[in-house]
Amino acid sequence: MTLAFIAPEPSSPPRFWAVIPCAGVGARAMAAGALEPSLPKQYQPLLGQPLVLHTLAAFAAVPQLAGTLVAVASGDDFLAAYPSLRYFTVPCGGPSRAQTVLGALRALLQRGAQADDWVLVHDAARCLVTSLQIETLIAECQHDSVGGLLAHKIPDTLKTAVTGPGGVRVVGTLERSDKWLAQTPQMFRLEPLLHALEKLGDAATDEASAMEAAGHRPKLVAGGAQNFKVTYPEDFALASAVLAYREGSSTTARFGELAPAKPERGNRFF
Repeated sequence: MTLAFIAPEPSSPPRFWAVIPCAGVGARAMAAGALEPSLPKQYQPLLGQPLVLHTLAAFAAVPQLAGTLVAVASGDDFLAAYPSLRYFTVPCGGPSRAQTVLGALRALLQRGAQADDWVLVHDAARCLVTSLQIETLIAECQHDSVGGLLAHKIPDTLKTAVTGPGGVRVVGTLERSDKWLAQTPQMFRLEPLLHALEKLGDAATDEASAMEAAGHRPKLVAGGAQNFKVTYPEDFALASAVLAYREGSSTTARFGELAPAKPERGNRFF
């Protein structure tokens, strides 16, 4: 659905918006054989409904959010079959993630969002994020001068490697104590993020990298191992297992059927 915003009063505090880039196809998952080859990764069935709806359900349960913008490709009307007042779609998808997010930020401004509003950008394929994690990110970053992102401290030993005639060989072992896996959401003020992405362009691998290139140091907020990005075919099975477990132990189930969650909504696995 589409939505026209009403601009806040000048004295109103900054609002919080979510942006879900949803214009890609998930080439790695599709190349290896998807469940529904005609559908992009984010629309693949997962426990009885499209993957992205699990993602949107987590954001729908966050009361601080003023709205959730789903950035889709031009002509993509897949979500029209799942209308909801809790999110709206804008056909602003570009050839890259950075271009898609830029289009979404501009769309927010056109609809009344303010330059100092906060924007939480989240991967559509991170369908295991919890509303508690999103709320924690907001609480940790809303008074920060830069903003931040969910991240997971690397638990495994890291190796550097080289590929040669004998295959892939270890070159060395990296110190891991200061290494984190960047996750999403990534939360920054609208205007600084817009300018950072415009400057770095498609070299931005995520929003935090654009802010880093602009001279900022985003805050890291602990996420969790389950907040992974569904990328390969085997990831669908893992995500399904986690979601099935959650549905069996809480009152939060399907998008559009949300009920007050039990205390374990942050997930006991973290």
